[in-house]
Amino acid sequence: MTFIVISGLSGSGKSTALRTLEDAGYFTTDNLPPELWSALGDLASARHIDKVAVTTDARTRDFLAALDTSLTRLKQRRSDVRVLFLEAAAEQLLSRYNLSRREHPLGDPSLMLDFQREGALLAPLRALADTVIDTTTLGAAGLNRRLLEWLDISSHFDLRLFTFGFKHAPPRDVDTVLDMRTLPNPYYDPALRPLTGLDAGVVAYIFQSPESEAFYGHTRDFLRELAARARDAGRHSYNVAIGCTGGQHRSVAVAARLEHDLADLGARIIDHRDMPGGGSE
Repeated sequence: MTFIVISGLSGSGKSTALRTLEDAGYFTTDNLPPELWSALGDLASARHIDKVAVTTDARTRDFLAALDTSLTRLKQRRSDVRVLFLEAAAEQLLSRYNLSRREHPLGDPSLMLDFQREGALLAPLRALADTVIDTTTLGAAGLNRRLLEWLDISSHFDLRLFTFGFKHAPPRDVDTVLDMRTLPNPYYDPALRPLTGLDAGVVAYIFQSPESEAFYGHTRDFLRELAARARDAGRHSYNVAIGCTGGQHRSVAVAARLEHDLADLGARIIDHRDMPGGGSE
């Protein structure tokens, strides 16, 4: 079992780190007192959970006296225990607190005094850390990358493609909607009408002209840019709805090409929402 203890100064990125590990498949718990670490490890092991991460910080200050004993016991029982400590310059922490307008857990009248007291309080835990990361110049995406590198985890990204028909209303829970209704419509060819965008004859009809190929190329490149920016910003997925009139021909054909051409970005078709077994656009 891999058991990771995350600690650090308030505002240094512990919540971001915990979300990153949760997205990477870890069972996560926030603000767990050290005396409960071994019990959580035992419970997770009994449930066949092999990756656990917890945070412990100034909020558990009444329990930190048991830190050394708890960590020693945990390492005796678990094969892979790592301690990560996050910190940042006081000026940067102050700026983050001013943005969030949260109260510091120590509650002194001065935030700068809070940071000093907190640093002293957590110094023993920092001394036990396997890795210390200074997040002063790191945003959420940068911290996400550092954590994945530290854990030797490849960042997984999904470009999720959905097709639909505008006459049935666009989906509302996606990041981007692409409109394919300017492409040639196979509905007006009686032989192609009952087919779908997965049929070779429909694909040939849609992309028969240089103008259609150029439009597809611009669409593909635009979507590549959007997805790459989302990935680089630390997102794990990006959802795109591709629409035509009925969701049977053009949107389906374009989605199939995008799935192939953007495979390096994890493109995959999730659902052809309105593609019938046989119908019309």
